[in-house]
Amino acid sequence: QVQLVESRGGLVQAGGSLRVSCAASGSIFRLNAMGWFRQAPGKERELVARITTSGRTNYADSVKGRFTISRDNHNNTAYLQMNSLKPEDTAVYYCRAETGTLVYWGQGTQVTVSS
Repeated sequence: QVQLVESRGGLVQAGGSLRVSCAASGSIFRLNAMGWFRQAPGKERELVARITTSGRTNYADSVKGRFTISRDNHNNTAYLQMNSLKPEDTAVYYCRAETGTLVYWGQGTQVTVSS
């Protein structure tokens, strides 16, 4: 089992920045890639960014150049730095951790961007 605890999101004005974190605990020796997904009201959950244990990253086209995912393997924590935020980035953001065969989800944190 892997437990994920996300930091609190928040309310930010358009153009602003916010960083959220996701700390993993439990069977972390099995931990592989970590990622961030988001779900806006009435929409499906979508990938925002993902990072492997070696640091390889991939991003949704909508956030490329604005968001940066990183991880601290020593502390088993993933971060999502969000810059130049837009109202359409408003969503519940979920951390996800992958092991060999299973995925684990955080509880979600609300990010709201006001125009």
